[in-house]
Amino acid sequence: MQTANNNLVLRKDDYQLLVSLLNGAGRKLSFDRRNAQDLLAELKKATLVHKDNFPEDVVRINSFVRIQAEGMNDVMEFMLVMPDKADIKERKISVMAPVGIALIGFKKGQQVKWKVPAGKKTFTILDVVNDE
Repeated sequence: MQTANNNLVLRKDDYQLLVSLLNGAGRKLSFDRRNAQDLLAELKKATLVHKDNFPEDVVRINSFVRIQAEGMNDVMEFMLVMPDKADIKERKISVMAPVGIALIGFKKGQQVKWKVPAGKKTFTILDVVNDE
């Protein structure tokens, strides 16, 4: 398994959507400013790919994702969505949530780290399903 570093891959149209979201963040902040800064930092590292050449196993907006925390048996499953579509009851997590920021642009089999209340945790991306 790979550990995620700077090999972030984004679809060009997703990148443009996220930049537009961040540009509007100052006017109507429906998410944490720190999360916006973290996402912007991730976007700066990304390799942009046209949708026709985008790998099927990379997390993007509207991906269904299965992840597992290192040393844990529980598997988390959810869809990564834009903030206005987020609904925890429907297992739809915002791309602006810390987990969304950590996962977007990384592929099945990679390990990613993100901050949780207990500190930093490592998660493995078990599966990614993209309808498009």
